[in-house]
Order: sequence, then structure tokens, then C-alpha cells
Amino acid sequence: MTSRPAAPLGRALCAMITPFTAEGLLDLDGAQRLADHLVSGGCDGLVLSGTTGESPTTSDDEKAALVRAVADAVGGRATVVAGVGSSDTRHAVELALRAEKAGADGLLVLTPYYSLPPQDAVEAHFRTVIDACGLPVLLYDIPGRTGTRIATETVLRLADHPRIVGVKDCAYDLLGSQKVMHETELAYYAGCDEFNLALYAVGGAGCVSTVANALPGLPRAVFDAFDAGDTERARRLQLAATPLIEAMMASGLPGAVTAKALLGAGGLPAGPVRAPLLPAGREATDGLLAVHGEARAAVR
Repeated sequence: MTSRPAAPLGRALCAMITPFTAEGLLDLDGAQRLADHLVSGGCDGLVLSGTTGESPTTSDDEKAALVRAVADAVGGRATVVAGVGSSDTRHAVELALRAEKAGADGLLVLTPYYSLPPQDAVEAHFRTVIDACGLPVLLYDIPGRTGTRIATETVLRLADHPRIVGVKDCAYDLLGSQKVMHETELAYYAGCDEFNLALYAVGGAGCVSTVANALPGLPRAVFDAFDAGDTERARRLQLAATPLIEAMMASGLPGAVTAKALLGAGGLPAGPVRAPLLPAGREATDGLLAVHGEARAAVR
């Protein structure tokens, strides 16, 4: 490989939280301020209404308003990718069309959840949603939440679609990812922060990072070091972030909860989580703040 594969929707993307007011309403002003903070800090793409964005508890109107507000805030400085996950194909189509109209640059299309469709139905779902609009699309493979993988063979078949540009990879199957990367031009984005450098090192396009909510410069710093040939610095940065990644993503609390705890403690727009999620307690927040300070110092 003579050059790094294209990163069609950016390289260091943040899976942005959805800020709410103290009363639990959508905070569009806060979303704009947070988006500007994340982009200014090093993110070149923002993914809205994904898992970290608490998409199951936001309405269709809120999702569209969020895209519109964030697109207005970041202008051409970063891509805005809208999550359009639904277990109902017709609903996913509606979400895709509304996101396109609201100004999204791309879509994140989730495998249908709960109904456990077979692979031919998974493929048909993706093609139906994608054919309904004109935006580039990342397939979102996160079987731990949806209950259904996008099988490697299904991704290979879908790779011929001109608007499918990549995959957000949360499948924990590095061999399957490498097979698709070897056989197609699809851009692979690590969706699990512990895999950011590993996937990038074998030709991944970048990441969609939850940890970037709290440390927006981290993914870019890792990738910049690797691209500059300083693989030792890239390794040190990735490993230095391990305690923060573990605390935010593997402590038993969802990423939306831990990211909002850190953002709120830092005076940035976040607000509460919506039920059924509950906020992080004082002890958990103190632990997050301790490892966040160490990781932030390492990035500097």
C-alpha cells in the first residue's frame, strides 16, 4: 500500500452526545457550543444521534433539529453525519430523508435491531434506506446492541453500492474487517476506542470516538503521529489513554453517561441523560476525572 486510503467523512470523528437542558429538553444552543468545542479541539467530523447520542430517546423532530443546529455551527469545518438507526425500515428511510434535508453530510445506518433479521433482510434494509436518499453512508456494525452482525459476506456484497463509503466497526472482529479492507475500497472507522490505532495501522480510515467527547484532540494526535512515522509516539498516546477508555467504555456505565459526567464537570454543555439511563454517581465521576486528567496531560 503506497498511500493511506481515503477517509471520505473525515478521519477523527466524535460520536457526539446530545446535550439536554436541566429539564431534559433538547439544548440546541448547547449542542452548537459543544460542536464548536469538539471541532476546535481536533475533531474533523461529528456523528449525531448514535448510541452515545441517546438516539433511542430522542424524537424524529429532535434528531432533525440537532442536525440543522450542528451543521450551522460547524459550517464547512467538519462533516456532520446523522445516525438513522431504526428496527423499522420505513422509519429509517424517513429519518434519512429528514437528515438529508436538515443538512447532514452523511448517514450512519444501523443494522435493524430486536427482530434479528437474516442476512438477506439486513442487506435489503440497507439498500432500501440508502437508495431513498443521495448522501454517502457508513454501515454501522454493532451486534452487541442490535443482536445481529453484518456478516463479512454481506458487507462484501454491499460494497458495490456507490453511496456506501465505509463501515463504523464495533464488531470486535479484526480478521473480518481486514478481509473487507483487503477486498474492497470501503473506509473502516474504529467504533471502539481501544481499536483506534490497531485498525488505523492496517489501513483504517480513522475512528468514530466516544472518548473524543472528553478529549477531542486524542484521536487526531494518535493518527498524526502514525502518519508522521512516529509510531512510538502513536503507541504511547494510545496506551496512555487506556485507563480513560476503560473508565468511559468498560466500567459498566454507558458511554453517554460517562461522557456527560466528564463534560458537565468541565463546564461544557451536556445536561442529564434521559431515562432509562441514570447519571454517574459522585464516586464514578471522581474516578473518571482522575484518569481524564492523566490522559489529557499525555496528549499535551
